[in-house]
Amino acid sequence: MIKLLLSSLIILATFVSPAIAQFPGAGGTAQPKALPGTAGDQSPKGNAKLSGSIVDSSSAKGIEFASIALYSKASGQAVDGTVADENGKFTLSKLAAGEYKVLISFIGFVNKTIDNIAIAKGQDLNLGVISLSSNIKTLNEVTVTGQAALIEEKVDRLVYNAEKDITAKGGDATDILRKVPLLTVDLDGNVSLRGSQNIRVLVNNKPSTIIANSVADALKQIPADQIKSVEVITSPSAKYDAEGSGGIINIITKKNSLQGLNLNIDSGIGNRGSILSLNGGYRKGKAGFTIGGFGRGMYNTITKTTLEQTSIVNDVSTVTRQTGDGSSRGLFGNYNLGFDYDLAKNQSITAGVRYGVRNFRSQQDLITRITKTGEMDLNSARNVDAKNLSGTIDANIDYLHTFKPQQEWSISTLYSRNDLTNDFDADILNGSSELINRQRNLNKSINQEFTLQSDYQTPIKKNQMLEFGGKGIIREVTSAYNFLTAKPSGDFRPELDQPAGDLTYHQNIAAGYTSYTYTTKKRYTFKGGLRYEHTFIDASTNEGTVGVGNYGVLVPSVNASKTFKGTTVKLGYNRRIQRPGLQQLNPNFNSANPQNITIGNPELRPELTNNFELGLSKNIKKTFINATFFGRVTNNAITQVRQPSDTLAGSIITTYENIGKQHAYGLNLFANVAATSKISFGVFSNIFYTTLTGQTLEKGVSRTLENTGFVVSGGVFSQATFKNGWGAQAFGFMQGNQVQLQGHMGGFGFYTVGVKKEFADKKASLGLAAENFLSRRFKMHTELTSPDFNQVNDIFMYNRGVRLTFTYKIGKMTMDAPKRKAKSVNNDDVKSEGSGQSGPAPAGGGNAPR
Repeated sequence: MIKLLLSSLIILATFVSPAIAQFPGAGGTAQPKALPGTAGDQSPKGNAKLSGSIVDSSSAKGIEFASIALYSKASGQAVDGTVADENGKFTLSKLAAGEYKVLISFIGFVNKTIDNIAIAKGQDLNLGVISLSSNIKTLNEVTVTGQAALIEEKVDRLVYNAEKDITAKGGDATDILRKVPLLTVDLDGNVSLRGSQNIRVLVNNKPSTIIANSVADALKQIPADQIKSVEVITSPSAKYDAEGSGGIINIITKKNSLQGLNLNIDSGIGNRGSILSLNGGYRKGKAGFTIGGFGRGMYNTITKTTLEQTSIVNDVSTVTRQTGDGSSRGLFGNYNLGFDYDLAKNQSITAGVRYGVRNFRSQQDLITRITKTGEMDLNSARNVDAKNLSGTIDANIDYLHTFKPQQEWSISTLYSRNDLTNDFDADILNGSSELINRQRNLNKSINQEFTLQSDYQTPIKKNQMLEFGGKGIIREVTSAYNFLTAKPSGDFRPELDQPAGDLTYHQNIAAGYTSYTYTTKKRYTFKGGLRYEHTFIDASTNEGTVGVGNYGVLVPSVNASKTFKGTTVKLGYNRRIQRPGLQQLNPNFNSANPQNITIGNPELRPELTNNFELGLSKNIKKTFINATFFGRVTNNAITQVRQPSDTLAGSIITTYENIGKQHAYGLNLFANVAATSKISFGVFSNIFYTTLTGQTLEKGVSRTLENTGFVVSGGVFSQATFKNGWGAQAFGFMQGNQVQLQGHMGGFGFYTVGVKKEFADKKASLGLAAENFLSRRFKMHTELTSPDFNQVNDIFMYNRGVRLTFTYKIGKMTMDAPKRKAKSVNNDDVKSEGSGQSGPAPAGGGNAPR
């Protein structure tokens, strides 16, 4: 299988390069044509020529890729167009004599119109140097206006510009994602997009095995200060992997393309955590180097819980009451080394190595009373120490060949490995607080993968784009687990009722795609594509082969948009699949809290989702409004299923099954108002109605489960800049109850305010932020029910926090660096299990032991 994948991609790479010459405009040094989306008639109409040079008014540097549109004065219609080359120069040839006007635009600059241009037959007219001044409002995409574009709405995605976020300094990626419209982040760091956790999270368009294992854990390793923006892609094209039924989140980190040596220092300290980050780079000529390190400590994380549940097994009722006190602490690190080099004017290579480390430990004290019909109450206490350790390495090499604007070919490789340890030790005490037994669960997992992909894209004429490519992923997951017991003193020995086990899971994927974009003169844009993925599965446990089998899937995607008079309408459809992740496959029997036990299912198959959306965006003076209606239908859904244990009194076991069908229909609303050039505020809300159904088989009896309800979330934010480098920002968020197949999980709220002061010619800044400071704690109430059990769980979170941050930039840099577009592996693949937890949080808090 490995040889097949590698051979296929090598053949593809061999034939793509010669094939490039077969496409219109390939090769040579022809003048760049207009980007797809530029209106205009291609047929020659005369022998006149129009030329000029587009520059930045502040730096006098040429603006590469600036868009030039030529309009007829008589009809008002666009008749031709092009883009500027790397020096900002442009030429429009074969023009008929007549009167015209020219519209020049580029992202981040004010549009400029040159009117009353008269061209005679055969004339060669040069407009000279045309200067564009900086601004945040763009032509071809709707951008939130104001002193800083905190949120942008683009054709296929929403962008949250995190570098404008004052309050997130000193935090991690979780603090950023909480503020992104369309997203919700729960108290454990699990991320949902429009109510679905079946998403794919990328960092700089790259996947990582740690993200595949646990999104929540991975986000804690990314410092907020290093995030440039967050892209939320709700309707991915065929170029993206088919995985991620809810959509894709791409976290873009800050990069330096300036010449010279630089070093950024970010630090922060607070009552619940502290950070230190050093990031530097050196660039000279064609070569650039980057190096960075980030460390974060978490402490003073306290939770209290209460649990009351009733279960019925063999017509015998058992009532369980449990209280818990928990605390957690952790150290997270992220270290990276990068290199890029321009092989030639139109060729570049980039390489990088990243190492992430996590050392997370939690402690829980549980007091449990079990009342069983006809028997005396059983009182016990349990002290649990759990650790979650991991080390992740990602290494990539990417090559990009650009033939002309928008025509390029790339080869990308990625190797990723995550070594994960989830262990716990538990002391069991009787009602007199005497130690009577000890338990230990050891679980070590390895997830590694190698990816090779090649992509090619080319414009066809002036208003079309063709993309195609291939990809192979070789993935291996292993998990070994052991359950040990011991008396109050003495050595640990294997538990006979729970023998050691292992899982070996080979998953290889071969994929190919093609995508086509067409734009009309009247600014209608259509983009359609097909992607086919074939998955080869070879899995086994210590009990024998797992019969999952191979499968293939054809994934279509269609997107259409129309822009007119400041309004953009978008319509999209796509089909996505979701493969199970390690935590859902892992058959380890996790009984850190014996009243809430979790176990994976290695026989899970992927789920298939159809997504629909209709969006409207409009600028009304200083107000930007966006509304999107969406629908999502998932078959064969990977669903959490809970049922009482037959052998452990008062225990609920949570596992995963392909039994569910989910429907969700809803509306996302977002509005931003630029009150002045210095002050802006906004509001966003997400509301949808969901239906979940599932067919379970318990003791040979088939049961149909169903649950429905509305899910509501929303937030408000504001930001302001003042004189002398002062700035302020505030944010508030509310998440309503979450609908699950067997109940409802409670909602929660979150708010933060912050101020920042820049000084030393903006090289340094000092910030102060506070969160949830008006209350000592808040409660999250969860209710789960089925014919065999009822459970009520209250979690009390102590999330009041304050932090002080300091940043400083060292180095002298110039703006002479060439602009480069990097390509990289993009694995939109594998269902993550958030923080690695399952079901309701066990007593002791949101940080469940492993």
